[in-house]
Amino acid sequence: VGFIPFSNRAAEMLFTVISNSYERQSVIITSNLNFGDWNRIFGDDRLTAALIDRLIHHSHILAFEGPSYRFKQALANRGTNTKEVLGTSSTSTHEEQTYDR
Repeated sequence: VGFIPFSNRAAEMLFTVISNSYERQSVIITSNLNFGDWNRIFGDDRLTAALIDRLIHHSHILAFEGPSYRFKQALANRGTNTKEVLGTSSTSTHEEQTYDR
């Protein structure tokens, strides 16, 4: 789930997949957005709430913070320092946090 909004039909189809999978099989979703921002992508607050409810029930959520690995790799390939681009003086690394239900 990213920054490009889904059409109503696509959002409904994803909801159907998640609903059909709920408590039957594992689902892995990656997103660079917080759950609170998902309603902008799906366009329907009720559908988004129901989808998130099904996803997080019995889930393990891994949240990674820090600069993007792909961003750092792109800068390394160009020979640019991450600190120069971001205007920071310290180097951040990905930190893994696991939240159980």
